[in-house]
Amino acid sequence: MGVMNNLRENTGVILWILVFAFGVIWVLQDSGGLDAVGNLSNNIGTVNGDVITVDEYNQAVDQQVQSYQNQTGESMPPQMLDQARDRVFNQLVDSKLREQEMERLGLDVSDAELIEMIEGADPHPIIKAYFSDGQGGVDRALLQNFISNPEATADWLQIEAYIRSERRGQKLENLIGASVRVTEADVNEENYRQNASANVRYVSLRYSALPDTEISYDESDLKRFYNEHKEEFESKKTFDLSYVTLSKAPTKEDTATVFSDLSSLAEAFGTAEDDSLFLSRNGSERPFTDAYFRQDELDETIATLVFAGSTEGQVLGPIISGNQVHLIKVRDIRPPEETAVKASHILFRAAEGDDEARAAARTKANDVLARLRNGDDFAAMAREFSDDGSASSGGELGWFGPGRMVAPFEEAAFAATVDRVVGPVSTQFGFHLIKVTERATEEAQIADFALSLRASVQTLNRAQSALDDLQYYASEEGGFTEESARRELTVQTVSVEDEQAFVPGLGNSRSLVTFMETAKVGDVTPVIELNDVFVVAVVDKINKAGFRPFEEVKDQLEPRLRNEMKAKVQVQKLMDALGSGFDGLATATASAEQTAEGLSFSNMIVPGIGRDPKFVGTAIGMAVGSTSSVFEGENSAYVIMVTELNEPDPLQPEMYSALYEQLKNQRQNLVRSQWITSLRESADIVDNRRLFLQ
Repeated sequence: MGVMNNLRENTGVILWILVFAFGVIWVLQDSGGLDAVGNLSNNIGTVNGDVITVDEYNQAVDQQVQSYQNQTGESMPPQMLDQARDRVFNQLVDSKLREQEMERLGLDVSDAELIEMIEGADPHPIIKAYFSDGQGGVDRALLQNFISNPEATADWLQIEAYIRSERRGQKLENLIGASVRVTEADVNEENYRQNASANVRYVSLRYSALPDTEISYDESDLKRFYNEHKEEFESKKTFDLSYVTLSKAPTKEDTATVFSDLSSLAEAFGTAEDDSLFLSRNGSERPFTDAYFRQDELDETIATLVFAGSTEGQVLGPIISGNQVHLIKVRDIRPPEETAVKASHILFRAAEGDDEARAAARTKANDVLARLRNGDDFAAMAREFSDDGSASSGGELGWFGPGRMVAPFEEAAFAATVDRVVGPVSTQFGFHLIKVTERATEEAQIADFALSLRASVQTLNRAQSALDDLQYYASEEGGFTEESARRELTVQTVSVEDEQAFVPGLGNSRSLVTFMETAKVGDVTPVIELNDVFVVAVVDKINKAGFRPFEEVKDQLEPRLRNEMKAKVQVQKLMDALGSGFDGLATATASAEQTAEGLSFSNMIVPGIGRDPKFVGTAIGMAVGSTSSVFEGENSAYVIMVTELNEPDPLQPEMYSALYEQLKNQRQNLVRSQWITSLRESADIVDNRRLFLQ
């Protein structure tokens, strides 16, 4: 209402704008300028001067949107659409770069090559597919008839163009692949890297163990440290934004409407002879299936309703389950073909092979079992004693059927009497006490009419209109925060880097990125639609690119400087003491010698230290009995002595081949990635999407 009033009040201004606009068009037409505008209107980007047209871009985006809709039955959400648009543009850029590189390298497909791929002994797969003889070969007569048919000329030219294009691309891929070489030494080194392990003795001095009184620094030291690490505090251009959102969630009225719509169909659903046709014609978002379901195979809300004494032909609901409203028609009830139970358990964890731990776990399980048999509450015991995530819910595991649990657990549960605790049951995880609380006695065949709970068009329009009004007034009169408060909208703030796709609190938004490309302080975005909300934002401040000032990062610098200075002290202590040999190192530094076993690149956890790739890499690279020099880790200084080095067995031929292919593929993928990145960095890429996608 407010926006319309303002438009009416400014009618005179708008007329003058239109007069001016028509004048500009007349001048452009007279000077030929419209030809340039026309060219731009079909140009969404260029790559070294080669145009990416709006049509090819839109066609590629539409294919992704249609694919998503075919798979999900729903429209692609706005933020996913943004990601699809970015992905398509980048793919088109890469395609242009590849084409240009093939031209530069002179890669082409001769007529002789083309004929060989069509009529040769091993034709191209598309020829085999289109002109199959039904026995894995090609019907040569059918192929020649198609080629010579004047009415099929256009189709045949498309097939030829496709084969040529794919063959050129394959030649380029072969060139890239040929640049990668994997030697026998490479394969053996990779095998060693993946499978070698080491046992070590080591002495470490943690930096945090050194009192702060052992070091000293002043402001000049902090500034020196800042200058040495200044590149870490480089910041891009950033935008400080304030924004408000309105949810796209359905209102109570929207939910009531869906309930009403489904309720009105209940009688017809109950008498329908063809349930599959009924669901399809009336727009159910769940297709028909004639499968039977046990309680463990249905959403809990639906299962509770269906298995609460329903009868064949009965229509249940509407009810909400997940993000949908369901109307359920019970088609048939019968005894289950497979067992399913609802159970709880108490786990006393103990790893296989640790006999001592397993004996203790069994004893503890038997003690708790005795208490349960004497009347203690199972859920309370589970919360107190169980060693897994179900403890917080009293050990509840819900419903499960065959194949969901490890075999010993499943067998015990399926054989158990309802409400009687069984166990201890031994599995690879430890020992379990199991209580089955329900057993499936039925399975049902149902027709599930489901509609998603989503906001109505009216609800979405109201939300968008409210933010349209806010956007108009904030743009015309300023005072975004005050205007938002007047409308009882909560203002939030965020800082976003230039060209940053992901906005904290909002997610990805190409529209917001496009807006910021030309935004000034005080500019207000149009209403932007995201997956779950509409949003309007204002630019509060634009921070230029540069380095964050010393005063701003000083508090971050101090602990790092202290750590660096303590590291030097601890390293020097170890170096001074190492002269007496490794065996006297712990005593000389008043520390304890420690051991670590089975260190490998797949097990980088060092006891008492945590994950430390540098420690593990150093150990595996040493000879047995050798002692390392002093080196710095993330939190400690170390000296290592390798006591055992476990080298992998020589590779068998099949394992050698598999590892060779793995290495080759990894390196080829890396070369491809580096190659296309290099082409992008040296290319002149123009992205005009902001002119088309607002």
